[in-house]
Amino acid sequence: MLPDVAGALTGILAVLSVAVTTLVIDRTMYLGASTTFVRAAGYVEQVVIPENVQANEYLQQNRPRVDWQMMVVGGIFIGALISARLGRSAKLETVPPIWKERFGTSATLRGVGAFIGGMILMFGARLADGCPSGHGLSGNMQLAASGLLALVFFMVGGIITAHLLYKK
Repeated sequence: MLPDVAGALTGILAVLSVAVTTLVIDRTMYLGASTTFVRAAGYVEQVVIPENVQANEYLQQNRPRVDWQMMVVGGIFIGALISARLGRSAKLETVPPIWKERFGTSATLRGVGAFIGGMILMFGARLADGCPSGHGLSGNMQLAASGLLALVFFMVGGIITAHLLYKK
């Protein structure tokens, strides 16, 4: 039952994100996460080397700032942590059992693999101009064929990658 409630709440959040941003800031914004990471990187860069941010056309259109989307991404992390703690499934492990079975016990190898995988995923999300939540949730909410197609290919890519990595 809990996944049903989470799905319904996500749907309500998606509709509210469109309604509130359209009414309050006169610009429709949909749920998504990958732009948040770009803005966060720009936010850090703005503190360290502000002239780079001023010269970057993309960051001028997507100003680095802490906004509601960044709060959603933070909320996802906090919500997952709370859920794991309440469900008593939280445990500290540097190498998950499925990784250990296939690649061994090296936490360094696991960290490098996770970092490279994250870089590839973020590159793909930015290349596609959005992530699975942006295309999948928001695109399907608009009944966009591109959203459904993107979601199908995200799933196919994940299945192929899991099969190649874990050979099961």
